[in-house]
Amino acid sequence: MKNKLPIFLCIGFFSALFVFLLYIMKIDFLTALDYKLKDARFRMRGSMEPDSRVLIVAIDSKSIDKFGRWPWDRKITAKLIEKLKKATVVLDIVFSENSDPYSDRILSETLNKNNVIVGYYFREDETYINYKSYENLRQSRIKIVKTEQQPPPIRMIQLPFGQFKVQSSRFKVQETIPVREFPYVELNIPSIKAQAGFFNIFPDRDGVYRRINLLAIYNGELYPHLALMAASKFKGKPIIVEIAQYGIKSIKVGDETVPVDESGSLALNYYGKAGTFKTISAVEVFDGKVQVSEDSIVFIGATEIGIADIRSTPVDPVMPGVEISATLVSNILKKQYLISNAWVTFLDILFIAVPVILLSFIFMKTSKTLYSLSFFMVSLFLTYSINLLLFKNYFLDLSLIYPFLALLLCYVLSEVYRNLIIEKKSRFLKKAFSSYVSPELVNIIIKNPDTLKLGGERRTITVLFSDIRGFTTLSEQLLPEQLVMFLNNYLDPMTKIVLKHRGMLDKYIGDAIMAVYNAPVEIPEHAKEAVLTAIEMIKELKSLNEKFVKSGFPEIDIGIGINTGEAVIGNMGTKTRFDYTAIGDTVNLASRLEGLNKIYGTRIIISENTFNALKETNNLTGESTALRAIQPPSAIRSSKFKVQIRELDLIRVKGKKEPVKIYEVIENNDFEPAVKEFEKALDLYRNCRFKEAMEIFTKIKEKFNDKASSVYEERCRFYIQNPPPSDWDKVYTATEK
Repeated sequence: MKNKLPIFLCIGFFSALFVFLLYIMKIDFLTALDYKLKDARFRMRGSMEPDSRVLIVAIDSKSIDKFGRWPWDRKITAKLIEKLKKATVVLDIVFSENSDPYSDRILSETLNKNNVIVGYYFREDETYINYKSYENLRQSRIKIVKTEQQPPPIRMIQLPFGQFKVQSSRFKVQETIPVREFPYVELNIPSIKAQAGFFNIFPDRDGVYRRINLLAIYNGELYPHLALMAASKFKGKPIIVEIAQYGIKSIKVGDETVPVDESGSLALNYYGKAGTFKTISAVEVFDGKVQVSEDSIVFIGATEIGIADIRSTPVDPVMPGVEISATLVSNILKKQYLISNAWVTFLDILFIAVPVILLSFIFMKTSKTLYSLSFFMVSLFLTYSINLLLFKNYFLDLSLIYPFLALLLCYVLSEVYRNLIIEKKSRFLKKAFSSYVSPELVNIIIKNPDTLKLGGERRTITVLFSDIRGFTTLSEQLLPEQLVMFLNNYLDPMTKIVLKHRGMLDKYIGDAIMAVYNAPVEIPEHAKEAVLTAIEMIKELKSLNEKFVKSGFPEIDIGIGINTGEAVIGNMGTKTRFDYTAIGDTVNLASRLEGLNKIYGTRIIISENTFNALKETNNLTGESTALRAIQPPSAIRSSKFKVQIRELDLIRVKGKKEPVKIYEVIENNDFEPAVKEFEKALDLYRNCRFKEAMEIFTKIKEKFNDKASSVYEERCRFYIQNPPPSDWDKVYTATEK
C-alpha cells in the first residue's frame, strides 16, 4: 500500500488511547499484574544500604535459648531497654495484660523515664480499655491537624471496676477522607505512659505488604503509626497533618513532607531481604558486646520464626514485621521515598503513548512478521530498562503493565492489518465520482477557464457537514436498490436547500453532505446562510420522514456541524483529474462538530467563530446567548426565524490541541427558559459548584428531556466524587470523531 502511515498511526493512537482508558479505570486484575511486575523490579534492582542509624535488636533463637520462651519476665525487658537508653528505642511489642506487679512497675518506670516509644494495635472485635490507658493513648495522638473542620467531642461510658468503654464516634471529615477508622484498640497497661504508635499494617489483595498506613482514626482523632512516631521522636520534630476535602493533603515531620496518598498511606521503598538492616541479638546487648550511640534509633522486635510477626513483601516472602517499620523510618531519614505524584502519572502516559507511536512508524517500514516481532521485543526490553533505570536511580514508581499492554496491542493490531486486510479495492468508484464537476462552477469556468488550473487561495468560508445517524445499520437493513433510492430521495431535497442558500455542494461522502459557503462566489453573510440551511434541513427532515414511513422505510435523524474560518479553496488534484474543494482545519473542525451531536443529543452545533460571525451580521449584543433573531434573505423568506443559541461546552476535539467553544442552534421558542437555566448551571459547573449545577441540569433534563443536560448531570456526579485539580481548565476532551 502506498499510504500506510495513517493506518499504522491510527493503530498506534488507538492502542495508546485504549490502554490509557484502562490506566484510568484501574482494573483490579491489571493492577495485580502491575504489582507483580513492580515486585520483580525490586528484585532486579538488588539491595540498597539502609540508614546506618536504624538498628534492630532481635529477639531471636539465641535470646530465646538464654532467657526462655517469649514473652519474658518484664524485668528482663526493662534491663534490655536500660542497656539501650542512649538511643531512641522503639518497641514493636504491646504489654496489654498485667503480670507480676513488681515486674510491671520496673518495666513501666524504665519505659517512662527513657527515650522509648511503645506499640499498640487497633482491632475490629470488641474490647474494653482502662480509662487511664486511654488517657495515656491520647497523649500520643496527632496534635497538629490543619483542617477547616474540627473532630467531635470524646464520650466514654463508665463500666464496673473502674473501666471505661470508648463510645465509637466518627471523625468529622471521615466522610471525605479515606483514612482507615477502627472501633477498638488494644492498649498497654495503665502504668506505661511512654509515647506510643500503632503497628497495624495491611496487605494488598494478594497478601503482599507494599504500603503502610501512617495514620488511623480512633474515636474521632488521628493517631500515628509506630514508625512515624519513632521518626518524629528521633528528629525531635512534631507530626503535622494537613487535611483537604479529598483526603490527607500532607504529613510532615517538622518541615519535611512525607509523600503519602489521600488515605495517608505510603509505598515502601524496601532495601532488600530480611537481615538487610543491621541486626543485633538481644543476648549481645545484655552481654555488653554491643554499644549503641545516642544518634541511633533501635527497634526491638521478634525475629525468631516461631514467635515473629512474619510478612510477605516484594523482596522477601518471610520478612519480620519489625523490619517493615524499620524500612519506613529509614525511608524518612534518608528521604528515599517511592515517588508516585502527578509527574509520575505524566511519565506513565508518555510511556504508554510514545513507544507505541514510534513502533507504529517502524511497523510501517517493516514488511516481514519476523522483523516486526524483533522490533516488538526490543521495544519491550528498552521500555523495561528505562523504567528500571528511573526506579533504581530516582525511585520513580512508574507503571509497567500498561506500557507493555500498549506495545502488545499495537503489535497484534498491526500484524492483523498487515496479514488479514486485503489490498485496497479497485479505485473504480473513486475515479467515477471524481469525473463529475459541480454545476456551481459552470458559470465561473465559462467566464474564466484559467480557474481550472491547479492551485488555490486562502479565504474565510463557512463549512457545513451533515450526516445521517445510524446509517450503517440502516444500510444493512435495505437491499442495494432500496438503499440507492432511499439516498436519492434524501439527498435531492437537502441539496436543493444548500443551493437555495447560495452554498456550494462540495461532495457527498456516502450519506454525508459537505457544503461550502463564500466559495467560489463571495457571500457577505455566509455564516448566517449556513445556519439557515441547517434549520431548513431539520424542518425538511420532518416531511421526509413522513414520506419514508409511507414508503416502508424507517425514520432517520441527522446531525449538522458548522464552522467558520480560513481555508484553502481551489482546484485540487492533477492536470487530468481535479476538483474544486476546500481544505484546512476549518473543514476538519466542522466535521468534528457534526460528530459531537451524538455526544450531546443535539442536531445543530456551530463553532465560536460561526457564532461571532452571526453576532456581527445581526448586531447581536449583550452577555446572554439566549433567543437570537436571525433574519434570512428576503428572497427566501420575509419573516424572522426566532432562533435560540446556547453555549454548549468548551471542548478539545480529536486532532486539535486548542479548545473551542461550541454552541447549539435551536428553533424552539418553548425552550427559552431552559436555555437561560442551562447557562446558569453551566456557569456553576465551571466554577466547580457541581452539586448546585447538577440540580439545575437534572431539572432541565426531566422537564425538557434535554440530552445535553443529562451529559452534564453525569459529569457533575463524577466530579462530586472525583473533584478536578485546582488548575482544571474546564475543557472536555472528545475522544471520538
